[in-house]
Amino acid sequence: MEALFAFIGSPFMTLMKKMEKFGTFILFQLALFPLALKRPWRIKQVFEQMETVGIGTFGVVLLVSIFTGLVQAVQLYQGFSKFGAEGFMGYTIFIATTRELAPIFAALMMISRSISSMAAELGTMRVTEQIDAIETLAVDSKKYLLIPRIIATTLALPLLVIAFDFIANLSAFIMAWIVLDMNPVVYLDSIKQFLDFSDIGTGLGKGFVYGYLIGSIGTYVGYHTSGGAKGVGISTTRAVVLASVTIFIANFFLSQTYLMLDW
Repeated sequence: MEALFAFIGSPFMTLMKKMEKFGTFILFQLALFPLALKRPWRIKQVFEQMETVGIGTFGVVLLVSIFTGLVQAVQLYQGFSKFGAEGFMGYTIFIATTRELAPIFAALMMISRSISSMAAELGTMRVTEQIDAIETLAVDSKKYLLIPRIIATTLALPLLVIAFDFIANLSAFIMAWIVLDMNPVVYLDSIKQFLDFSDIGTGLGKGFVYGYLIGSIGTYVGYHTSGGAKGVGISTTRAVVLASVTIFIANFFLSQTYLMLDW
């Protein structure tokens, strides 16, 4: 009987522990907001981190966006040509890219390229007691190390989303025009006819939210690393997995919100 109750209660206890960790994360983030408004604002550090996470991720985003556009053109052409609806390809690719694919793919590329290294860097600083050394100098380590990184990811990801939008749609247009022999005027007219600012704005809004989420998760996990070199590896993996899963969950709720607001 005791074993039966233990079997039934184990998932519940695991859920409670997860909820406790989630609550700790929320409280930690709330404590960072007042720090972000206090001087010094460390603008130079923010731009340095933006260079690291933004420019460092751009090469990967460039490759992914090119082939995303090419694949969309090929696959949609195969489907739309069966119904004689090739004229709607341009806007379909445009809206799919700007609303969903660009924010998601850009965020995933930033997670794999930059957030993993961010968590590893902070984790190494924690286990080698560099963060403790910063605290002994009367410097708030959270404001010095975490806030510039979170602001940088929040601002850099929307820029990567814009780059992804442009490159993916351009590559899709070139594929449709040159390889698939579509009329370029018809392709572009479908975009002009149905284009709405919300198609671009919703994707940029997601970029800001995703940038904040992945920056917050990466810095939080790295900052609370323990267990030496092995702990750094575990924290890096955990940051990537948690950030990736969080992005997909957030994407669902944001998409539902935009749908209810008719954006």
